[in-house]
Amino acid sequence: MAEIQSNGGGGDGGKKRAKKQSTKVDMTPLVDLAFLLLTFFVLTSTFSQPKVLRMIFPEKLNEEDLKNMKQPEVKDGITILLTRDNRVFWYRGALNEKTTVLEETDFTKNGLRKILVENNLPLLTQLRDFEKEMNKIDEKDTAKRNAVDAKVKKAQFDSKLVVLLKNDEEATYRNVIDVMDEFMICQIAKYFAVDEGMAPLEKKLIAQKLKS
Repeated sequence: MAEIQSNGGGGDGGKKRAKKQSTKVDMTPLVDLAFLLLTFFVLTSTFSQPKVLRMIFPEKLNEEDLKNMKQPEVKDGITILLTRDNRVFWYRGALNEKTTVLEETDFTKNGLRKILVENNLPLLTQLRDFEKEMNKIDEKDTAKRNAVDAKVKKAQFDSKLVVLLKNDEEATYRNVIDVMDEFMICQIAKYFAVDEGMAPLEKKLIAQKLKS
C-alpha cells in the first residue's frame, strides 16, 4: 500500500509553510499479483503437442511364415525401394522377374512427388472437388459438412492406389521419414511400410541398377 508521509512545520515568526508530502509504495501486493497471473497463464496455456507420424505396418509374421514368405502382389499400385547413398527406386504393379521394370528417382518435387501425384491423380481430383464443395458450406451447417467428410472418407477407402515402402539395411532413417512425408503431401490413402525387408528379386534388380 502507498503511504503518505507529511512534514508539518512552522517558521520563524509563526509563519506557516506549505506541507511537503512524500510517497512510499509497498510492492508486496504487486509481487503477489504477479505470481497469481503467472500461475493462471501456466495452467491455462496450451503446450506444444508432440508431432506424430502415422505409420501402418503389416502384421508380424513368425519364423515359419518368413521362410515361406512370398512377395505380396500389388496390382494397382507401386513399390518404393530405399537403399544406400540416398538412392530410391520404384516399380509399378506386381513383382515379376520378366515384366517388372525398376526405375530410379530422387526426393525432389519432380522426382518421387511427381510419381506419386500422377498415380494418385483420381483421388486428388476428387478431394479438390470436395474441398470446393466444403468452402461453399456455412461453418454452422454441420450436417452438410459432415456429409462432405463422409464423401472424403469413402473416396479414400475406395482408392485403388496402394503404395509399399521397403528399405534394406543400408538405407537411412531420414530417407524413410522423407518418403512418409511425401505420402502425406500427396494424400496417399493406402500405404504400408514393409518391415520384413526386400524380396530377393528386388535386391537383385537394385544390384543391377547400381552396377550400371
